[in-house]
Amino acid sequence: MSKRAEREPAETRPGRMGPLSRLPVFLALEGKRAVLAGGNAAAAWKAELLSASGARVDVYAEDVSDEMLLVAGDPPRGKIAVIHRAWTPEDLAGAAVAIGAFEDDEQAGQFTAAARAIGVPVNVIDKPAFCDFAFGAIVNRSPLVIGISTDGAAPVFAQAIRAKLEALLPKGFANWAAAAGRWRSAVKASGLSFTGRRKFWQVFTAHAVTNPESEPTPADFDRFIAEVRGLGIAVENGSVTLVGAGPGDPELLTLRAVRALQSADVILFDDLVSRDVLDFSRREARKLLVGKTGFGPSCKQDDINALMVSLAKQGKRVVRLKGGDPLIFGRAGEELDACKAANIAVEVVPGITAAQGAAARLGLPLTDRKHARRLQYITGHAKNGQLPDDLDWQSLADPSTTTAIYMPVKTLAALVAKATAQGLDPLTPAIAIARATRPDQQVIAAPVGELSARIDQANLPGPVLVMVGQVFEEQIRIPHSKIAMAAG
Repeated sequence: MSKRAEREPAETRPGRMGPLSRLPVFLALEGKRAVLAGGNAAAAWKAELLSASGARVDVYAEDVSDEMLLVAGDPPRGKIAVIHRAWTPEDLAGAAVAIGAFEDDEQAGQFTAAARAIGVPVNVIDKPAFCDFAFGAIVNRSPLVIGISTDGAAPVFAQAIRAKLEALLPKGFANWAAAAGRWRSAVKASGLSFTGRRKFWQVFTAHAVTNPESEPTPADFDRFIAEVRGLGIAVENGSVTLVGAGPGDPELLTLRAVRALQSADVILFDDLVSRDVLDFSRREARKLLVGKTGFGPSCKQDDINALMVSLAKQGKRVVRLKGGDPLIFGRAGEELDACKAANIAVEVVPGITAAQGAAARLGLPLTDRKHARRLQYITGHAKNGQLPDDLDWQSLADPSTTTAIYMPVKTLAALVAKATAQGLDPLTPAIAIARATRPDQQVIAAPVGELSARIDQANLPGPVLVMVGQVFEEQIRIPHSKIAMAAG
């Protein structure tokens, strides 16, 4: 047998840095003055960003948006002063940076020229031709900011984060980003309206995300343009997307849900939606609480429908964000009907419903070959808030069924009493989960006949889900007269 060839360790030199269109830098703005010309919502976000970096922000604008007034009244860090007049070249003296928000190129050019004349770095929002630097996309988990800085405190950690991100992001994204740069002028010259051009980039992005390793070609560009033109006048209309936020843990959001949140103009959300989920939405999106809580103060469904349709008719991309899955006890049918009646484009992004999230967090199956061959979801109250009178009581008593009861607290005792009369064994294992999948999740385990009293005794915070079935017996091992309570 021949001896295997030996090989000496050899160091592999890292590849050369690829070309950079812009050099990523982190400006030290603590205590320095920043000038911002313009008072719209986009300018308000830049004011907040500059203030968060420690800058003293002087805003010059004749028309000031509510968003600007809000952030100026409660700045995150550095003071924001709003001066109600147009900017002048003299205002730029002594500024560390100058930011402009202008609709037309002539005003943008005048601002840029004035800043450059005195050596002040300038950025005009959404007009790269007039910019000396760009604001990168920011993931704010301060002090971690992506892309990528630890303020020099932990360079090794920063390198590890960079490696993680590179492993997660397909290399083909670079080709699609380059294509976006090549195609931007052509999109502007295509004759599409502003809304049409925005739709083009939505189509572009959806394709790039799902086909990252394919090489962008002129045929792709032509196909995207044709798709937008094929929509006709419908492209000028807004849209509604019903999005399932899941039971609470934001990491259970689907990728499609995140994309919807990041492209929304307006987000209508319920009290049951975890606020952590909203962190995934586009920063500039309006976020409106349309509170719907069981047996508590709630917005009327008709009013929510009307608001949703009205915003979409204004050309807005509306996300209706619901806890769990919008198609399971989320009144999605009424909202879908309202959109269709108004000829508004509507789609549904499903979410992980509470029963799935709770069972997964607890490591419990909802079905198995021994005990449960059927899973059913029921609601604990009807439209009038009372126990529904049309439930299939025999199915509730079926020992081979796992039942998930939504919105159960007020009617659980009556439900169990009626189901017991129809044959449900009161010793059937049951669990109540409050705030499923969230850090403060609580669980009560008891025979179903005792569960309502245990819930009342514990005064669980909402939302609460109850699940009943023999499938839980081995995993939970309930002593029939004992309560088990645990944090998730």
